[in-house]
Amino acid sequence: MHIGKSYRLGEFLVWTRRNTYILFFFGLFAVVIHEIWGLKWLNVPWPVVALLGTATAFTVGFKNTQTYNRAAEGQRIWTDILSLSRFWGTISIDFLNDATQSKELVYRHLAWLTALRYYLRENRVWESNEKSHNKEYQQFFHIPERMRSMETELKEFLPDDELELVLRSRNRMGKILALQSKSIKSLNDNGQVIAPQYAVMQQMMKDFYSVQSKCEQLKDSPYPRQYAVINNIFVWTFCFMLPFGIVHDFDLLNEVVDAPLRGYMAWVTIPFSMLISWMYISLEQVGESTENPFEGSANDVPISQMSQQLNIELREMLGESNLPEDLQPRNNIIL
Repeated sequence: MHIGKSYRLGEFLVWTRRNTYILFFFGLFAVVIHEIWGLKWLNVPWPVVALLGTATAFTVGFKNTQTYNRAAEGQRIWTDILSLSRFWGTISIDFLNDATQSKELVYRHLAWLTALRYYLRENRVWESNEKSHNKEYQQFFHIPERMRSMETELKEFLPDDELELVLRSRNRMGKILALQSKSIKSLNDNGQVIAPQYAVMQQMMKDFYSVQSKCEQLKDSPYPRQYAVINNIFVWTFCFMLPFGIVHDFDLLNEVVDAPLRGYMAWVTIPFSMLISWMYISLEQVGESTENPFEGSANDVPISQMSQQLNIELREMLGESNLPEDLQPRNNIIL
């Protein structure tokens, strides 16, 4: 997530430059056909291009609305996780008179948070994080989950026997919650928590399963491919046809300009077609980078920072003084 005032124009231009090169060749191709080869019958009537541009604007707007909603949903889910985790830390301490047992419950919850964020940072074939423009931009920030292994992180919160069970499990987050539930039942059986307290803690387990499932659904359900494909086709078709639709109009300007521009106005098609097409292409690229809010791109929900925040807060509740440091943004980006 970018937490600065805004992206700089230079950053944005570099990020979109590969598509800009293609747009330049589209414009150049149309002008060469018109001016050098003299195939002016290939010009596309402007109303055709305008209608296509209108349809493309609708599809791009629809996609960006939906991808923004996906990002906002990811933010809402992790806001709920923040709230639930703070409450879990409070009751884990207040319901028990045993500091060791409280620490065990809190640390196991931190292990669940760790396993969840590592799961959400896994790659999926439909994600855009590995595309050249996004991969290149990763040099400007760091992804914590790519710098340390999950096993190393979990060792801090789980005993060896539980760690082995979790690492062997297919659903590591679910296994940790199952161990947490088993521990709560043991506390109830031993009389360390009374029935109403046990009911509250089990309800919390249900809530954690719920937010985990929401994260899994958002991670493993891509933006519908049929909409993504048709949007991509519309955008690139419009960008290709646009210079063919405006080259004739620019050529007509030769009648009203003087030397040295007379006879060369058709070449002005290239920068203007690039500018208009760039706006469509950039909106498409922004929507693509927003549709998967956990993949590890610069516009993602900062789940690593939120997990670290909870790590500090919950351990502070336990009375610990040797606390980890907050994650710091790099180039105004924090994940």
